[in-house]
Amino acid sequence: MSIVGKKFPNLTVNAMNEMGETFGLNVLEEATKNNKKVLLFWYPKDFTFVCPTELHAFQADLAEFEKRNTIVIGASCDTAEVHFAWLNTSKDDGGIEGVTYPILADSNRNLASTLGILDITNETYNEDTGVVTVEGDNVTYRATYIIDEEGTVVHESVNHMPLGRNVKEYLRLIDAYTHVQEKGEVCPANWEEGKDAMQATSKATAEYLKTLSN
Repeated sequence: MSIVGKKFPNLTVNAMNEMGETFGLNVLEEATKNNKKVLLFWYPKDFTFVCPTELHAFQADLAEFEKRNTIVIGASCDTAEVHFAWLNTSKDDGGIEGVTYPILADSNRNLASTLGILDITNETYNEDTGVVTVEGDNVTYRATYIIDEEGTVVHESVNHMPLGRNVKEYLRLIDAYTHVQEKGEVCPANWEEGKDAMQATSKATAEYLKTLSN
């Protein structure tokens, strides 16, 4: 179920930083206590294939997120120790050395389960053995959340495992939501910073559409 328009879950999860420090991180509190937006992105597994390309892509644009008063947080269900090993592995060896934003280590899957983003297609309980088995890898899809300064989720998207994200699109979405917050206007399709937005009225929509046909 989507949580857009709702408060992000109030859960504290272990996280790892590039210094090798494990600490508790609460995404909701990061937004509300710091009066910042949060971009939280989940990826399936450390030491895999598409995942490091995404972590490096978010790092490459980290300054752009910071300009937009936005905290970037990565997340997977790997342990903090595995995160640290990956952080100490060079790009040449498929690692994420150089990534500086925190990475959640949701190894007990409390937050991922709450968000409903785990790759579990079926769960079976065997009454004779008392064993529960699942189909799927029980790791997260490529889920992405934008959370505003009040802790409300304003964007949620989920990609299947093979589909890497476009980091620039999240910058555009943050720009659009900031424009809504500051100007009270709505942002039409393909809106980018510097382009015209519009009032949420039928007349304004008609006027905007007229400019597209000229």
